[in-house]
Amino acid sequence: MHCKLIGAPVQDGTGRMGCEMGPSALRTAGLVQALEELGHQVTDLGNVSPALKREISHPNPAIKTLPEVVAWIEALDQAAYESSADGFPIFLGGDHALAAGTVCGLSRRAHERGRPLFVLWLDAHTDFHTLETTDSGNLHGTPVAYYTGQKGFEGYFPEVKVPVDPANVCMIGIRSVDPAERAAIRQTAVTVNDMRTIDEHGVVALLSRFLKKVEEANGLLHVSLDVDFLDPNIAPAVGTTVPGGATFREAHLIMEMLHDSELVSSFEAVELNPFLDERGRTAFLMVDLMASLMGRSVMDRPTRSFA
Repeated sequence: MHCKLIGAPVQDGTGRMGCEMGPSALRTAGLVQALEELGHQVTDLGNVSPALKREISHPNPAIKTLPEVVAWIEALDQAAYESSADGFPIFLGGDHALAAGTVCGLSRRAHERGRPLFVLWLDAHTDFHTLETTDSGNLHGTPVAYYTGQKGFEGYFPEVKVPVDPANVCMIGIRSVDPAERAAIRQTAVTVNDMRTIDEHGVVALLSRFLKKVEEANGLLHVSLDVDFLDPNIAPAVGTTVPGGATFREAHLIMEMLHDSELVSSFEAVELNPFLDERGRTAFLMVDLMASLMGRSVMDRPTRSFA
């Protein structure tokens, strides 16, 4: 497979500095080598730069860095659209606001191909706020509401040309949802699998059900992996740690199942903040997970010690 690496050093969507170093950390942790060892061709397209920033303001006084985030959305929408013409785009984040751009670009490409886009959202949060409902003002909490065409972004964020059908979004790992998000998402067909659901049913049943749906629809599948999907004991390098996340084996099993499905057409790794890491352990874990997605088996996994 031809893997295209696209850096998205976005940190304007979060209230904490450091995510802009995420793409470099993933590269330094050996992503290119890991993919090439699996037999893939790798082209590193470098980092995307934001579009020209313009003055934009919103009545919600809590909102931070709106012009900056809009500039990133515009640039990443186009980068995702162009890079998905052929090959397998892998977006290296950067905070989760980047998905507002990447998913919109991928959805446009899927629409041109006459195929629906599905999104697997691996995250502790639903990111279903709008510009009107966010209390923190951190816009990395808005991308899913935006790319599924919810109201509350008109005149501020770019127009979503091809919204993703909420019924095509499956969330796994959810364990921190604000009341406004909970109320809004319940009005949609988004599938939300929180950690209790995982405890009760396991990731195999939940993911298998979703993958069957993608296959039956002849869909394209984008996977968005937030570091805070993982338990902070194994992945500390994120500014939004929430206890009780996915275990090492649960995360790898999901990646292995995704590889076996042969349905994934694009991927993004987000919210890695190397400034908060411990000797690169989170960056190495994220690279290992991407390697599992791209074909590394349990028997092939190298030994790594952080002692």
